[in-house]
Amino acid sequence: MVDAHRTFVIVGGGLAGAKAAETLRAEGFTGRVILICDERDHPYERPPLSKGFLSGSQERDSVFVHEPGWYAQAHIELHLGQPAVRLDREAKSVRLGDGTRVHYDRLLLATGAEPRRLEIPGTDLAGVHHLRRLAHAERLRGVLASLGRDNGHLVIAGAGWIGLEVAAAARGYGAEVTIVEPEQGPLHTVVGPELGALFTDLHGSHGVRFHFGARLTEITGQDGMVLAVQTDDGEEHPAHAVLAAIGAAPRTALAEAAGLEIAPRTGPARGGIAVDAGLRTSDPDIFAAGDAAAFPLPQLSAGPPAGERLRVEHWANALNGGPVAARAMLDQDVTYDRVPYFFSDQYDVGLEYSGYAPPGSYAQVVCRGDVGKREFIGFWLDAQGRLLAGMNVNVWDVTEPIQALIRSGAPLDPEALADPSVPLPSLLP
Repeated sequence: MVDAHRTFVIVGGGLAGAKAAETLRAEGFTGRVILICDERDHPYERPPLSKGFLSGSQERDSVFVHEPGWYAQAHIELHLGQPAVRLDREAKSVRLGDGTRVHYDRLLLATGAEPRRLEIPGTDLAGVHHLRRLAHAERLRGVLASLGRDNGHLVIAGAGWIGLEVAAAARGYGAEVTIVEPEQGPLHTVVGPELGALFTDLHGSHGVRFHFGARLTEITGQDGMVLAVQTDDGEEHPAHAVLAAIGAAPRTALAEAAGLEIAPRTGPARGGIAVDAGLRTSDPDIFAAGDAAAFPLPQLSAGPPAGERLRVEHWANALNGGPVAARAMLDQDVTYDRVPYFFSDQYDVGLEYSGYAPPGSYAQVVCRGDVGKREFIGFWLDAQGRLLAGMNVNVWDVTEPIQALIRSGAPLDPEALADPSVPLPSLLP
């Protein structure tokens, strides 16, 4: 039986929201749980949208967090295709796009992020794409298959994770691919120049062309269709489709309009909804998790200063953050202190990355294994020899010791770190 005297509302139908709803029921909450989703699809996971589903190796049904019938069985009230348009903190209510007002006792904002848009002429052409939602991936999958059949050209703006993963999928269909990136290499803000060359070589060996140090200035077309792109260095590239993969912005409009604290837009917080270690916002009855939340990382001895907030846009953050927020809503004493983690698959390369090491934060990069064969672990160390981040490439079952070394904050011997004969756990103090 559902106890109608308490109502917990979750705004956001992604992985964080779905896992929060699941956790509330698993922890014995018997009140109403209302999950508000602005998409018409049931909550799903996003990594397949640029990986298995996009490449055709995963079916559509495999992306969903739960079977559709689970929500009714768990007494989760779903509002699909209904955006939340206003948050009234005084009345403790959320107004939906159709005018419905939903009362809450506790509220979780799991509103996620949205792709940044190209602000150049030509973005209204039919062949310009973004990738964030399942509908985007379905459309893009058909486009890539068509480009492959017709020897068509895809131009990708941005050599980040999404851009590179889509490039790999596109080449799998046989499409021609050019990536335009303003930095001098791919993944500059994540892996830096030291290991960025790995991805340049990987994609180059599969026929992807890079155009570094340039930005798109115009997309040209005829009869509504894309024909080419122009860059700010005067180059022109043929294109039959364009993907904007220039990052994402947290969806904070609801929180901002309601007067909740927003983290600085510069630095690692990148404008997320400010939360404490228990994912509580500046309102004691409102919580935030997933891509939209900026949380403190007090457990890391190296990296951001203790208490500085970080916003993370990856699957593991939603997977783990949603349950922590749900327990906090139940007044449990919880702390969200996960080491940031993500994974990527490109061609025959699989990798996992743990930690946080933006440009300027590390003093050296140490590699263990064979970089040329793409079977190695890369380590980013600060000036004191402390581990900021580690990336294992086609090397498995090492995430746990890498994260333990990051947490330890212990100075490490670079020679021992680079020696495959030295077990990683033995380096722990």
